[in-house]
Amino acid sequence: MNTATARLQALAAALLFSTGGAGLKTAAFTAAQLSALRSGVAAIALILWLRGRVSLTPGVIGAAVAYAATVTLFVASTKLTTAASAIFLQASAPLLIVPLGAFLLNEHLRLRDVPFLAVMAGGMWLSLSGRAATSGTAPDPFSGNLLALACSATWAVTLLSLRALERRPSRQGSGLSVVVAGNAIAAIVALPFAWPLPPAPAVDWGTILYLGIFQIALAYWCLTAAVRHLPALEVSLLLLLEPVLNPIWTWLVRGEEPGSAVVAGGAVIIAATALRAVFLSREIAKPLAFPD
Repeated sequence: MNTATARLQALAAALLFSTGGAGLKTAAFTAAQLSALRSGVAAIALILWLRGRVSLTPGVIGAAVAYAATVTLFVASTKLTTAASAIFLQASAPLLIVPLGAFLLNEHLRLRDVPFLAVMAGGMWLSLSGRAATSGTAPDPFSGNLLALACSATWAVTLLSLRALERRPSRQGSGLSVVVAGNAIAAIVALPFAWPLPPAPAVDWGTILYLGIFQIALAYWCLTAAVRHLPALEVSLLLLLEPVLNPIWTWLVRGEEPGSAVVAGGAVIIAATALRAVFLSREIAKPLAFPD
């Protein structure tokens, strides 16, 4: 696979991820129920697709714990604050990936990445500068924002862990094992708090199936394929398409208005991502050097 294909896979993952906000805003299920059901469906779908070929090494289990924390925190934060706030705060992960990537993966920050990270940080600040309004779809913005910040940290660790596993030829394919194990962990942890299940209409149960099969399972198949060939920082930048689209889907489906500040912040991030894509398109793809 060439670098261009890997970038398209990362963008496809971001597109699928971006539909999560609208799906998780369904009023029929609590956060615990959504976490248990969505992750449970995703784990089952991936196990069937992989035909049970799941590797549970110490590295996979460690990454799975970080991933399980990420999906659990994301569901909880999205239920409490606006989808825009939750996803933009999670999207601050690249700012943590820079120091962690240098320390853990020896993937040092390049000078030309600094302006894009600075613009991205400015866009995130702008999107959160507006006053959060408590509403039926965002009952506790302050608590939700705190959970989203914690989610950004666990997401950064997850991306770095996937990159560490997938960039070694002998470990390629481990990323999906991480997703399977992580979703299983998230479902098991949330399950005791999910009972009794509500008598939800068929459309809400269909939403659960979509979230598990497409928004998680298919999206992570694309993502794990992409991280084999791209640095963790570049993947995280391409995934910024998710926070741009997430509030739009939530507004169209749930009527949750993100506000002018979020729209302005999204516009800044779109511009930064587009400029980054232009510069990347001019680079000549080079084979990865895998450390011993």
